[in-house]
Amino acid sequence: MAKRGGFPGGMGMPGNMNNLMKQAQRMQRQMEEGQKELETKEFSAKAGGGAVEVVVTGKKEIVKVTLSEEAVDPEDIETLQDMIMAAANEALRQAEEANNELMGKMTGGLGGLGGGLPF
Repeated sequence: MAKRGGFPGGMGMPGNMNNLMKQAQRMQRQMEEGQKELETKEFSAKAGGGAVEVVVTGKKEIVKVTLSEEAVDPEDIETLQDMIMAAANEALRQAEEANNELMGKMTGGLGGLGGGLPF
């Protein structure tokens, strides 16, 4: 009796597919753990020679802004605003860089996976 359908080589493909699914699930767990760790991490940046400090979390939320007394000049609010913006942007850039690094580590092993698939 001839086989109909299926994969050449019998049961070889389902075993490989099972291993691939296990690997994908393991990678997903590692990614979730790494993301949770990153979300609780804090990133700090200073501007104006340390006159302004901004701290953000990996979730990109500002949790702290510290201003030195010298930074607060009622005659020059624009400079203070610029320093706060510069420190916040730098802290957010650090958080984004850490996120990209985590994603690169997690997806680094997938480089050849998509190349051989027809879709």
